[in-house]
Amino acid sequence: MDEGDVRHVPVLREEVVGYLRPQPGCVLVDATVGEGGHALALLREMGGKGCLIGLDRDRDALQRAQRRLQEFASCLVLRHANFASLEAVLGELGMEGVDGVLLDLGVSALQLESPARGFSYRVPARLDMRMDRDQELDAWKVVNCYEERELARIIRDYGEERWASRIARGIALQRKRAPIDTTDRLAEIVKDCIPAAARRRGGHPARRTFQAIRIEVNGELRDLEAALPQAARVLRRGGRLVVISYHSLEDRLVKDFMRSWGSRCPCPPEA
Repeated sequence: MDEGDVRHVPVLREEVVGYLRPQPGCVLVDATVGEGGHALALLREMGGKGCLIGLDRDRDALQRAQRRLQEFASCLVLRHANFASLEAVLGELGMEGVDGVLLDLGVSALQLESPARGFSYRVPARLDMRMDRDQELDAWKVVNCYEERELARIIRDYGEERWASRIARGIALQRKRAPIDTTDRLAEIVKDCIPAAARRRGGHPARRTFQAIRIEVNGELRDLEAALPQAARVLRRGGRLVVISYHSLEDRLVKDFMRSWGSRCPCPPEA
């Protein structure tokens, strides 16, 4: 079985369907369509009537979604786009409003597991971490070209890493000897920068640093801040926004926005 045939069960599938409440004839946006797992569940509830618009910045994911959702091709629109461009995409499609928007944040399992994508400290690969492989900035450039001070800021702010300065210093020293080309070499450098006692707690010692670099490469927090108000604006009356977040930085942004948005709209208590 090749990578294109592997399908993962989407996170919180039943909960997503329950909150979005898809109905025949409705218009929904899966702004992180990925392999199409959530989209498939929603389309089945819609009964082939209505429209589901799927966005993703990963062309490989869109190809998998196209294959997986082909039975619903008549009510499916897929676009290679970042969710930060949500309003622009809907405008191009002539959509004035939608009944629901889903944002499933973070990196996908297939991106993590694919050596060609260079996301994981567990899979030896060339440093990359781009969700959209059309963009120029990748993890190699961040690790090898950013100034030490900027690296420390990224690792501290996006990884919430206590040892950010030590890690940035270690990276700066090692790349003077030779470029840091691979995920496993970066993971080893990070591990060596963290005291042994601290390495025994909180999972893999490189986890936070890899998260930070990935967020920087893909502009994840910036794009989320741009996407949330757009999602709110495109919702019709009674529409619903569902966001799945995976770490405290995303969670904080989403909760702050929801509190702000909720104070300005007559939302039902369970929304």
